Amino acid sequence: MSELSTSLAHHLLVALPSLTDPTFARSVALVCQHDASGAMGVLVNQPSEYTLGDVLAQMEIQADDPELRGQIVLNGGPVHPERGFVIHDDARSWESSMQVGEGVFLTTSRDILEAMARGEGPRNALVTLGCAGWSEGQLENEIAENSWLTVPADADLLFATPLEQRWQGAASRIGVDLFRLTDYSGNV
Repeated sequence: MSELSTSLAHHLLVALPSLTDPTFARSVALVCQHDASGAMGVLVNQPSEYTLGDVLAQMEIQADDPELRGQIVLNGGPVHPERGFVIHDDARSWESSMQVGEGVFLTTSRDILEAMARGEGPRNALVTLGCAGWSEGQLENEIAENSWLTVPADADLLFATPLEQRWQGAASRIGVDLFRLTDYSGNV
């Protein structure tokens, strides 16, 4: 973390209009881990083609709740697209879990999905397939190149804001209107 002196864990990265990589354009990523060796996060505003019912069925986990089965699974990023990540607000000890920030956790173990299927899971949860990773210094360089805004994460944005409003909603938390910014090619 040579360019930045503090960790960006529990912050949101908001893609600026100049970031045209189709994987990350107009994306919002929750940074889950950030240290001298790099960063790891999950995109929190890109729906995948799958529902939680699809994922649970593939894992042979029975879920009777139609609302739960219909929950959209997010595209969490291009790294490990076959792996599931659950962002949630439940401090219970799940098998493979880490605290991202105050009241926000990331779990990768089956037990949380089984609890959700039984109706005993977290009050709020986002399920993603895949994650995003940055090597040592890469995220800092991308921020310096004006690819990302950094915004403190909050539960309301993660769990209550509709997917299509998260990109602008995250930026507006620090007073930025992304629709008024011009990208480097002169497009608004």
